[in-house]
Amino acid sequence: QVQLVESGGGLVQAGGSLRLSCAASGLTFDIRTMGWFRQAPGSEREFVAAVNWSDGSEYYLDSVKGRFTISRDNAKNMVYLQMNSLKPEDTAVYYCAANRGLSIRSANLMDYWGKGTLVTVSS
Repeated sequence: QVQLVESGGGLVQAGGSLRLSCAASGLTFDIRTMGWFRQAPGSEREFVAAVNWSDGSEYYLDSVKGRFTISRDNAKNMVYLQMNSLKPEDTAVYYCAANRGLSIRSANLMDYWGKGTLVTVSS
């Protein structure tokens, strides 16, 4: 129905930056929100950022506010996560997610998932 493919992960030093990209394909017309979750080893998957596909409203995990910026390109069916001032605690597999509804923070309510891209921040 919908496929999500992430890219842009890698190894970066603390204080550095990475830009993650997520390409959506398939029957994407019903997507209302897109966002990013992350999961570190031994931890539960947590919400990071989301954007309303229609009006561009942005939502963030408190610990990334001011450092991460989510954006979308509706024409290209792309969503991005610009990550600046990265910290070792940001190390995780980052997953792109999409929702047909308005829920943004609960992983259990996401309808579509990418396979993830690994972000490693060294100290």
